[in-house]
Amino acid sequence: MIIRIVKYVLSDILRGRVAIAYTLFLLAAGFGLFNLGGDVDKGLVSILSVVLMIVPLTSLVFATIHYYNSYEFIELLSAQPIRRHTLLLGQYLGVAAALGTAFFVGVGLPILLYARTSVGGCILAAGLLLTLVFVAIAFLGAVSTRDKARGMGVALLLWLFFALLFDGILLFIVFTFQDYPMEKAAIGLVALNPIDLARTFVLLQMDVSALMGMTGAVMRDFLGSGAGIAYTLGVLMAWISVPLTLALRAFKRKDL
Repeated sequence: MIIRIVKYVLSDILRGRVAIAYTLFLLAAGFGLFNLGGDVDKGLVSILSVVLMIVPLTSLVFATIHYYNSYEFIELLSAQPIRRHTLLLGQYLGVAAALGTAFFVGVGLPILLYARTSVGGCILAAGLLLTLVFVAIAFLGAVSTRDKARGMGVALLLWLFFALLFDGILLFIVFTFQDYPMEKAAIGLVALNPIDLARTFVLLQMDVSALMGMTGAVMRDFLGSGAGIAYTLGVLMAWISVPLTLALRAFKRKDL
């Protein structure tokens, strides 16, 4: 049954204009950045910046809107002999697969043509992981409240915090306690932001620490490439599993 739900959600989303527009935007951005920069490394850094901003925002907003727009369909299926766990997980996998496919096509084609390197592969992996993370967070927020406006507000506030505010707060903490050894604490704080984790995951394959922020430089210097990659991947997987598990539990107890 879960496969049938995934297929239905996936086909419904891929027929819509939003997924096509998302794919075309990423394609245009990818080809444009590679052609305008004239340098593969600069193009990859620029694409990473786009991925870190656009993928979380699109995943949060789209997944939240999809859940509320599919509420009647979800109510209908919940009246059938289908476990709620299966129903919501099928919705999650369908949305994540649709957005992941759009991202892979939109960013993967430019990277395949211009930068078939380990760094390009890491950017693709980071974007796919961010898609899974923020779709899970979006489902948790949407399941937790019935009000669509409130759910959208929560999604936008979460993106604002992770994408813009978190690094400022982290820098404030580091400068406030600069007389103390903050390396290990900074690494622990980075785990609280999946966008910083994805940035670090790619950074560990590049020699651009100064361009990618303090958190990535600290991670590279303190952990080294092998340990850093294992750390970031492990924490990103936790960022996927924990919100999704909480969403499944909340949906199971939810009065539809």
